[in-house]
This record gives sequence, structure tokens and C-alpha cells, in this order.
Amino acid sequence: MPQVFKVGEYLVFLWFAEGIPLEPIHIHICEGVPSQNATKIWITKSKKALLCHNKSKIPQYKLNIIMKVIEARADEIIEKWMNYFGQISYYC
Repeated sequence: MPQVFKVGEYLVFLWFAEGIPLEPIHIHICEGVPSQNATKIWITKSKKALLCHNKSKIPQYKLNIIMKVIEARADEIIEKWMNYFGQISYYC
């Protein structure tokens, strides 16, 4: 899994198998080893973070901080997504 960055102990990463057709741009977050059931955040066209699900059960106050960091670094996420997958679409 391509790591994008870390926020404290949380790994922010892209999952390598995003399906066909490719899902809209999003990022996964977990503590420890990346897994398919990590928390998922959509990146919107306006570069906002939108929670899809919190399967990693990250406490809400930590998730709020992580989502702010994701929004601040949205350009970096979009660039890494494009470099890895070669195409992009948005959930909203």
C-alpha cells in the first residue's frame, strides 16, 4: 500500500486494489498495519474530506484532526492518486 503520510500514530494510505471501475478518489486510515477494513475518507472536488466509514474505530476527536490534515494536504493526495492510478473521479 502506498503510504501518503502519517498523522501521529495513524497511517494515511492508498489501497492497491480499488476495483474496476476505479472508485472515486479516497484515502484510508489506520493505526498499525494497513488493511482493507481501514477507515475511508472521500476527497471531494472542493478538496474537502468526507467520511465514508470509520471501520478502524478512530476516536471522533482524533478523526476530526486527521480530516483537517487531509484537507490541508489534499493536493498531495490527489497527486499521489494520479501517479498511482493514472485517473481520477470524485464522489461529489
